[in-house]
Amino acid sequence: MAGRKDYVNSAVSRNREQIEHHVKEILKLIGEDVEREGLHETPARVTRMYEEIFAGYEVEPREVLGVTFDEQHEELVIVKDIVYYSQCEHHMAPFFGKVHIGYLPSGKIAGLSKFARLVEAVTRRLQVQERITTQIANVMEEELHPHGIMIVVEGEHLCMCSRGVKKPGSKTITSAVRGEFRSNPALRSEFLSLIKD
Repeated sequence: MAGRKDYVNSAVSRNREQIEHHVKEILKLIGEDVEREGLHETPARVTRMYEEIFAGYEVEPREVLGVTFDEQHEELVIVKDIVYYSQCEHHMAPFFGKVHIGYLPSGKIAGLSKFARLVEAVTRRLQVQERITTQIANVMEEELHPHGIMIVVEGEHLCMCSRGVKKPGSKTITSAVRGEFRSNPALRSEFLSLIKD
């Protein structure tokens, strides 16, 4: 994915000089010597990292599922263990985990890689886990019109692990349940049993 236009934030690229300047100023304000060897290239490295980790702003999530296929498969489809990395909008600290997607098609499917791309488009920006979960479900509902959707997102948040309450290893789990998954407990149970490690 590296080098792809949709995985580089061009706003960061256009504002590279300003971002590097402000990173340097932050380093000074926290008491660092910006002239020491280890920090010479830090503002440029941070800017390049921002191009990558905020690339989701360059992608419209709905367009990711824009190409679909007519297929009369109406049984459960699961794409699990989609790894994601995001940035908490409250502290700009990383959080990461896995997304598990289940849906019951209603005559329309998407290529399996599109679900990973959808996760990338939604997570590579300032986010909260609850919104990630809802946005993935909303896009799938609007673009695929499935009989049902269930999304489970697991996350480990460094803003909780490395600062504040300092509880490393704690995980947050969020879910979105739509359509037949909401009304059919057996279907929910099947999905949950199949995404277990």
